[in-house]
Amino acid sequence: MEIKTFPLGPLQTNCFVLAGDKEAVAIDPGGDPTEVLNYLKANGLTLTHILNTHLHFDHTYGNKALADATGAPILCGDDDLSLLDSWLGKGGDMGLPLVDMYTPQTVAPGEHSFAGFACTVFHTPGHSTGSLTFYFPEAKAAFVGDLIFYRSIGRTDFPGGDLDVLKSSVTDYIFTLPSDTLLLSGHGQQTTAGDEKNHNPFFSEF
Repeated sequence: MEIKTFPLGPLQTNCFVLAGDKEAVAIDPGGDPTEVLNYLKANGLTLTHILNTHLHFDHTYGNKALADATGAPILCGDDDLSLLDSWLGKGGDMGLPLVDMYTPQTVAPGEHSFAGFACTVFHTPGHSTGSLTFYFPEAKAAFVGDLIFYRSIGRTDFPGGDLDVLKSSVTDYIFTLPSDTLLLSGHGQQTTAGDEKNHNPFFSEF
């Protein structure tokens, strides 16, 4: 098992690939996926799914190209589908490019299997209404999107954001994971559930 990080797109969004011996899953392809495709080809990997933690444009720029190249379905939270009709989902604001439109499928919270790995999908709103966290216990890793970062949290001033809801998502779903669980965020460095529970200034009550 291997986790590779590819900072992609205009905002250098972390795209992650979780790979086994023959299959892999990609999380949040936020730009041109050529590097991801080269990695898959070099390692003889079949991409089984493209997982979106949420549908903000900087996490989805590479969705269509990666899906077209691999045939992998794009999965997201049901409550984020409305973003596809807004600038947050389409891009094009602040001089940024438009997103190549794609057709996602929704995935429900609960137990799933992606690329042969067991995965628990948590609905973790706060940064967006439909934000999801993908927890892979075998990898001891949770892909959290923009829910929580190293010593910080995601923005809550966008439509669909809510600070109290975000903090509840973190305390209910992230801080209850094993303390050594890697938290792999959409931007910046990785951290762990235990480290953020003990040191993240937005959760000083712990």
